[in-house]
Amino acid sequence: MLRINNLKKCYDKNIVLDGVDFHLKEGEIAAVMGPSGCGKSTFIRCINRLVEPDSGEIFFHDIPLHELQAEEMEKVRQKIGFVFQHFNLINRLSVKQNVALGLIKQGFTIEEAYEKALAVLKDVGLEKLADSSVDRLSGGEKQRVGIARALVIEPDLILLDEPTASLDPILVREVLDVLEEIAMKRKNTSMIIVTHEISFARKVADRIYFMDQGSFIESGEPELILNTPSSWIGKKYKNIINYNLI
Repeated sequence: MLRINNLKKCYDKNIVLDGVDFHLKEGEIAAVMGPSGCGKSTFIRCINRLVEPDSGEIFFHDIPLHELQAEEMEKVRQKIGFVFQHFNLINRLSVKQNVALGLIKQGFTIEEAYEKALAVLKDVGLEKLADSSVDRLSGGEKQRVGIARALVIEPDLILLDEPTASLDPILVREVLDVLEEIAMKRKNTSMIIVTHEISFARKVADRIYFMDQGSFIESGEPELILNTPSSWIGKKYKNIINYNLI
């Protein structure tokens, strides 16, 4: 359902993506991991062209996203949910309004949009806060609103850009629990998750990709790649796992 060929991106003379190839099947969950600054966030943002790649091909359901004009790309984004690091919520709107906004822009009536928003808020455990102002929420609650906003459009693909990176460690678990439940329930929804959370990636991902200096240097099924890694990054993650077991 997603195929990426030779994706490249530079900022001035700094190579951020260096010919990335990537395939994702329908219903598959991929975790992208690696050191900060290796290109993970740029990669995931290039997929739906929040960042414009310099070259390469991106096919989503055989649609060449790299060739689409802005208006055409906006229509495709209706099937691609995105969860940001820093929430990107509108503070003057309520929780319910933030979640429903995308549906209203698509042409749903306010009543229809609110009904769908409430159903998804129940999935992320926030139905009781539907009418609350988002600026009164905790970081974990704000990120769950962001997840609900991505889910409400019923996407074929969800992109998650380090969804716990802005959270206090105490709040990380509540967001990961929601994501794990969604991954189990929505078997037909594909996901690409940029994360540093090893145990989470190990539990939910079908495949883990290690990135370094703008390229994927190793990939495989979680148990295989974390237990017997060949790359230096994989070996670092294995050491972290072993340390946590002590």
